[in-house]
Amino acid sequence: MHIHILGICGTFMGGIAMIAKQMGFRVTGSDSNVYPPMSTQLEQQGISLIQGFDPEQLNPRPDLIVIGNAMKRGNPCVEYILDNNLPYTSGPGWLEQFCLIKKKVLGVAGTHGKTTTASMLAWVLESAGKNPGFLIGGIPENFGISARLTDSEYFVIESDEYDCAFFDKRSKFVHYRPFIQILNNLEYDHADIFASVHEIEKQFHHLVRIIPSKGYVIASDRDEHIQNALDMGCWSNLEYVDGERSRYSYELVNADGSMFKVKLEGREIGTVEWNVIGMHNVHNALMVLAAAEKIGIAPEDSIKYLGTFQSPKRRMEVKGVENNITVYDDFAHHPTAIKTTIAGLRAKVGSSNRIIAVLEPRSNTMKLGIHQKLIGKSLEDADLAFVYAPDTLSWNADVIKEGAPIPVNVEHDFDKMLDDIVTASRSGDSILIMSNGGFNGIHGKLLAKLKK
Repeated sequence: MHIHILGICGTFMGGIAMIAKQMGFRVTGSDSNVYPPMSTQLEQQGISLIQGFDPEQLNPRPDLIVIGNAMKRGNPCVEYILDNNLPYTSGPGWLEQFCLIKKKVLGVAGTHGKTTTASMLAWVLESAGKNPGFLIGGIPENFGISARLTDSEYFVIESDEYDCAFFDKRSKFVHYRPFIQILNNLEYDHADIFASVHEIEKQFHHLVRIIPSKGYVIASDRDEHIQNALDMGCWSNLEYVDGERSRYSYELVNADGSMFKVKLEGREIGTVEWNVIGMHNVHNALMVLAAAEKIGIAPEDSIKYLGTFQSPKRRMEVKGVENNITVYDDFAHHPTAIKTTIAGLRAKVGSSNRIIAVLEPRSNTMKLGIHQKLIGKSLEDADLAFVYAPDTLSWNADVIKEGAPIPVNVEHDFDKMLDDIVTASRSGDSILIMSNGGFNGIHGKLLAKLKK
């Protein structure tokens, strides 16, 4: 069977391509930007890639076309598919029909931390000998790939609340048939498709509706929006984590979260010591312990396995050190994620070392300016911040300065911003770059300037 994927170079669609290839499908695909690392990863799997969306790529006719959610009406291939009545589906629809229906799925949903928590859960299962398949919206360092299919009954998936395709506006995760579902947190995001946080709560409710009665919901006990979704109805086994109703609790050994004791029903059962920081990751770890326990992995063993867990790429990833200045890369692009990321780094470096935060407001929600008044406060644990605001930004980023308790430089010229960061930095500093995109290759360019 030949499947052709439109928008193949995104992490999710690229993962589907690799899974389909492993299942024995003939896989081809196209995208507007075919470039490494995803293009390299796909070509190594023997998947043919096409630059652009000329409808000629659909001749001869594929057996099925999988359409990514970045594809809109007006796209030449989309119009050709509709005009000629070619068979098509969405990425999540394909995954459900051909892969997940045969698996016991462990899903991880939440506004923040999906990639890290799903990677963590997959690694615990792997370490326990479960050999899970997975599809994750990033590249887990422990595996080096974003997706794989195995003969295991278990499949770990990052449960994204974004929509499926131009023809299916439901959240992706309603296609995933989870047996165990982590509900990590819920905040307002994706303002391009959701009018309010209550609409997202409803989507989470739709996810909970499809979890079997024998299945499990692992939910945050500290999140009112998660509770709102659950109050609409829950028919599965429900366990709360990290709150008054939680069986699991923790006691910090290191303030940055790199070492903490785990307690189960008040009894200490072990200590996690890992190369990960941030209180949000302590919370993520408790979620993973609870989920893994449901498939027979003893929490004492999971604690041991977490000791060898490595954060996914772009999650507080050290990109380099020049002249005793460390440059970090992080995917944070929502005020809450920005705040917790900086707080984690602050706990790591202490109060006597400076943090320079560099932010690109790049996500659709950020571009719309939905959270503009919250950004300044989210930077409070840094010593100095630079915000890149190109002329294409639809709102005045100077508003960030008004709510910030630290000095904030709003920069409209990328090259000038690089020079200003270098001028402001000094030995011992940590420069934390936060963006959900490539940010004009800032990491390498900044390291080269710092070296000089």
